[in-house]
Amino acid sequence: MKRFPVWRYVLATALALVFLLPFYMIVRNAFSTDAGFTSPHFHWAGDLFTDPSQPWYANLASVFTNQSVNLAGSLLNSVVVSVLQTLGTVVVSMLAAYGLARYDGRASRILLGLTLFTLMVPAAVTFIPTYIMTARLQWIDSYQGLVVPPMFSALATYLFRSHFLGFPHELEEAARLDGANPWQVFWRIVFPNSGGIIAAVGTITFMGSWNAFLWPMLVARDNTRTLQVSLSRFMTSQGVEYPELFTGAMISLIPVLIVFVVLQRWLVQGMELSGMSS
Repeated sequence: MKRFPVWRYVLATALALVFLLPFYMIVRNAFSTDAGFTSPHFHWAGDLFTDPSQPWYANLASVFTNQSVNLAGSLLNSVVVSVLQTLGTVVVSMLAAYGLARYDGRASRILLGLTLFTLMVPAAVTFIPTYIMTARLQWIDSYQGLVVPPMFSALATYLFRSHFLGFPHELEEAARLDGANPWQVFWRIVFPNSGGIIAAVGTITFMGSWNAFLWPMLVARDNTRTLQVSLSRFMTSQGVEYPELFTGAMISLIPVLIVFVVLQRWLVQGMELSGMSS
């Protein structure tokens, strides 16, 4: 059995602590009071656990009962938008990538080049024309406006194409010999055997949609406001409500961590397969 030097374990532990420090500070500050932020005495677990005048869940209650923030409604909006955008991105990107990978030709190469070119264009540059089109479609303050414009992802298309280039052609040829058309080959052969890359792209898309701020801030109103936009309500001209802000940030981390923990094995597998294919 190969033995690893002790310094490697020490270095790995130190790096893990560095990466975990921001999460610890978010949780710690979520259970602190306003006085705890200015106090010279540092409370490792937050001063709400040592303050007998307030319950430890005081910030949680304050966040969920704040009518101007409407955290529960914003949380539901974020879940709906993130799930719909993830499903749409996976389906659209898979179909586009399969066509780019299987139908070789000059037109396909030009489309691939244009797709990759969009990766070099900052998203903020396209916000004004996209907002104008969204307004003309009357999608402002609607789920369509939050889901459809960000649904088309050049990165997701590239990752799926890299995967399809390494997909065994023999399986598709066998299906065609059995009389399957290209549509049936895709949905019955290719799609069921692409679980790893689907999980990888789905995780990346979900996390990006969940953490999105600028586009939802432009399109959403009170009825469709997402969680990240609602958290900005804690930052006003009178100051920042730090305990409530960190409490909301802690709540917003939970769904992302759950998705990442559940899909991390397929996420790594999908990224490895895409890297080997490309």
